[in-house]
Amino acid sequence: MNETERKIEIFKPFGEAFELMTKILFQPFGLKKWLVIGFAAFLTGHFSGVGFNFPTNFGNFRQPHTAQKINLLEQWKPWLPVIIIGFVIFVLALVIVLMWLKSRGSFIFTDCIVRNRGAIAEPWREYRTEGNSYFVFRLLVMLGAMAAVVLLAIVFVLLGFLASGHREPSGVVMAALLVPLFICWIAFGIVINLIFLFMAPVMYRQRCPAPDAARQVLRLIFANPAPFILFCLFGIVLILAMLVIGCVVTCVTCCIGALPYLGTVILLPVFVTLHSFSLLFLRQFGPEYDMWASFMPPEFSLVLLPLPAPPESPSPPSL
Repeated sequence: MNETERKIEIFKPFGEAFELMTKILFQPFGLKKWLVIGFAAFLTGHFSGVGFNFPTNFGNFRQPHTAQKINLLEQWKPWLPVIIIGFVIFVLALVIVLMWLKSRGSFIFTDCIVRNRGAIAEPWREYRTEGNSYFVFRLLVMLGAMAAVVLLAIVFVLLGFLASGHREPSGVVMAALLVPLFICWIAFGIVINLIFLFMAPVMYRQRCPAPDAARQVLRLIFANPAPFILFCLFGIVLILAMLVIGCVVTCVTCCIGALPYLGTVILLPVFVTLHSFSLLFLRQFGPEYDMWASFMPPEFSLVLLPLPAPPESPSPPSL
């Protein structure tokens, strides 16, 4: 099947995603189902609404004398390397744990939307292999990106000194080196995020390992650049709208919407709509990317119409 023969749309899957959200969350409304799906979205990384940074200086409190500060620093100085190393290890461990939960939660949240149910334990067990494979792939990409940043920084500094004749690099030389690097890094980040976004649904549908799913998504992106560019542009608009909604909800609820999990539950219609939109956009590329190809809840049948078959290529004339 040639994906370019299919008509890939943007607004149609978004309209279907909104209808799907109303079916899942409001027809009928169930508080338990909301809380369970909200927890699945929370695991995926939708921690809360838009928060605020509160000021930490509430007054001019009396500060300790400078001499006391110096003595305190001198006392802690031998332990400073240990504290820094421990803090770095703690941060890295926290990032890895959150990445693992996000990877496993992606399959749970997808399952809740596809099957129109509020379940955590069953999809957690069923998609354990795929979730762990997705996590390892993301972790390796993160480590590779960190190594690439360090390598590019070294190369950038060396090129700057060579271009300036071993003197301190000028602003023009720095800009000439930084601008192309920045553009390439942005393009790389967009492609990687698209791969991460659609990898989990592909793995959910095909029960394949992460590298296979990444290759499939990458082929789709390069074979259909225009639809994915439009998807990114429309996604930016949706993210900005979500930020505005999050700010309004946070203000209206007196910052309750900024609390972890509670904000996720309050903004659950937004998260369900956005995730459904990505699933329905991917669905247009064929049955192998259709989350509902093997199972569709009866209440979804009026929203998710069967995919049109691609036009058949004309057969060569017989001799």
